[in-house]
Amino acid sequence: MAHDLYDTTIIGGGPAGAAAAVYAGRKKLKTLMLTESFGGQSAVSSSIENWIGEKTITGEALAQKLEEHVRRQEGVEINMPQRVVGVKEAPECTFEVSTDKDAVYRSKTLIVASGARRRRLNVPGEDEFDGKGVAFCSTCDAPLFQDEDVAVVGGGNAAFETVIDLMAYARKIYLLWRDPLEGDPVTREKVEKASKVSIIGSVEVEKITGDQSVSGLSYRNSETGETKDMSVKGVFVEIGSVPNSEFLQGLVEINENGEIVIDHRTARTSKDGIFAAGDVTADPFKQNNIAAGDGVRAALSVYYYVLDMKKHSPCSE
Repeated sequence: MAHDLYDTTIIGGGPAGAAAAVYAGRKKLKTLMLTESFGGQSAVSSSIENWIGEKTITGEALAQKLEEHVRRQEGVEINMPQRVVGVKEAPECTFEVSTDKDAVYRSKTLIVASGARRRRLNVPGEDEFDGKGVAFCSTCDAPLFQDEDVAVVGGGNAAFETVIDLMAYARKIYLLWRDPLEGDPVTREKVEKASKVSIIGSVEVEKITGDQSVSGLSYRNSETGETKDMSVKGVFVEIGSVPNSEFLQGLVEINENGEIVIDHRTARTSKDGIFAAGDVTADPFKQNNIAAGDGVRAALSVYYYVLDMKKHSPCSE
């Protein structure tokens, strides 16, 4: 079923998508937002301490604030939960966006702010014990590991924050990382100073073991080749993310990492009429504040693009 023609359709409800929607609404663009939820990957964070204007805020509270702000904008229609599964060019200088609800929407422009999803280890036992000791959300699952030994796999901010979440519950926390530790030095320092945290570097997890649930894992030292077993009841995977860009394959330029290539001055992609912002793009800094700014840039670029269509395009109306 095809719907009305929109000036722009925003795909995603994280900081980039929400910021784009607020600015599109204020510019009086007929706007549609398609998203599964609000907040993006940060929605599961127990404490966000670098969102400008807030000393600390939970991911859930941030998601609520983003949604409330978008809903205050006249002319912005929100359809959720909807996951975009396809985009194609349509007649009269438009695009057709299809979703997992078998809906089809027509739009003059698109702002792709679909973010990213958690990267997986892809080792034996990860899928088998998903939800049975293997976890991807410390805010959701940390309380399940009261007085247990757990492992966190990763070396960036997400891994550090997961360790901090687990400190209130777990007896012992092993932080396993393959590449050099990265992330915010302040958060990293908290982890390194914690007495219940043991950091084991230059290792790769080879398998996760158990019976009905996780009982341990095996890892290999990438420098010595030595393999060791570790007894843990939980494995939290925090090794980065994968851009949600599959639905644009073949339509816009996408790099080897799956990120959408954009002009960082305008947020334009390689396809006229399609703009992108946030973690789905090739911006090297995956931060909420940067994503929000990218969303604003995309919305303003769309506004002037639509104005130009109305002035010069034979198929703008």
